[in-house]
Amino acid sequence: MTNQALTAEVARLNELAKKAEQKGMVSEFAVHERKKVIAESYLLNPDDFTPGETYTIESEPDADRSYFVISYMNGVFAWGYRDGDASLSAIPIALLGKNKT
Repeated sequence: MTNQALTAEVARLNELAKKAEQKGMVSEFAVHERKKVIAESYLLNPDDFTPGETYTIESEPDADRSYFVISYMNGVFAWGYRDGDASLSAIPIALLGKNKT
């Protein structure tokens, strides 16, 4: 997809998520939000994310903010470890915030 098509898809999914939320359809809202995050990830450059660096996970409230250390990149997914978690996991790069300094 082109960047223009991806941007249009993000807008469409955002609208669907809002409608689902207004109707109280929690599961449908969550599906649209996840699809939107994946589409947003394709709008970002994976080369801007560096293995070995620590990033904040933006989807979580500030009080519960977690950090993610990237081990390696695979497409638009960063593979690595959350705070103190020993298991390897993947996160779409659209959920990663600025480096923790």
